[in-house]
Amino acid sequence: MAYTPHEIAQRSSAPVTIDEDKCIADKGCTVCVDVCPMDLLAIDLTKGKAFMQFDECWYCMPCEKDCPTGAVRVEIPYLLR
Repeated sequence: MAYTPHEIAQRSSAPVTIDEDKCIADKGCTVCVDVCPMDLLAIDLTKGKAFMQFDECWYCMPCEKDCPTGAVRVEIPYLLR
């Protein structure tokens, strides 16, 4: 069975989540994708929204801090806080 990247991201408990109501990737924003040093984020071209394509987050936070609309949230595990 094939899944879209968005469906895969929704089914996992990914450390980086995107609030699609706030995400403005459909307007050309790629800030979160551009600042991620691990290249974990991408734009779903069918929806025009960002999503986490790989679950290898280092919790470095620029995606959350630099997002102009606050759409990106990084869940830092309790033991790393």
